Amino acid sequence: MHISANNLGKRYNREWIFRRFSYEFLPGNRYAITGPNGSGKSTLLQVLAGAVMHSEGHVVYTQDNKTIEHPFLQLTITAPYLELIEEMTAVEALDFHQTFKPLTKSIKDILETVGLSAAANKQIRYFSSGMKQRLKMAQAFFSRSNVLLLDEPTTNLDADGIALYLRLVNEHTNGKLVLVSSNDPHEYSFCEEVISIGNYKQNQ
Repeated sequence: MHISANNLGKRYNREWIFRRFSYEFLPGNRYAITGPNGSGKSTLLQVLAGAVMHSEGHVVYTQDNKTIEHPFLQLTITAPYLELIEEMTAVEALDFHQTFKPLTKSIKDILETVGLSAAANKQIRYFSSGMKQRLKMAQAFFSRSNVLLLDEPTTNLDADGIALYLRLVNEHTNGKLVLVSSNDPHEYSFCEEVISIGNYKQNQ
């Protein structure tokens, strides 16, 4: 999928979070959106995902030169602020998730890959923050989608979790459009293009 951003802007009340953002995101490429905490990089990612409405400009999603009417069907995202249904087990969560987006591997194989086999039938409410992040990554990386959005993807992960994240990027993003929102270079070192949100901060 090709995402074309044209003069995008987002404001809350009278404050512009970013403005005049234009960019072409091409299939199979990897992009990083960088900036300090609170700079608006997560907001931009959510606007590109269609989860947050922009205040000006427009976003166009195309596939094979045809406009896509329901781009969310081809998007997956992982982010610290996304909630999991804590009454579910890991198996139930992935089974529920695949009713919206098909998975690329069996649930058993996915949980083994992300190191959650032993917790497969444990309620998510009893997971550590790192285990929850692993499950969020499982949902994102193993969904059958063309676009993968990663917002501060190693939040709550230890060294083993970070290594897992980098393996997943290396082994399970081939051909996908990948966008990473981060201020930590280790989270986006694989990206071909780096976009600084600070270049789109304007007061008027």
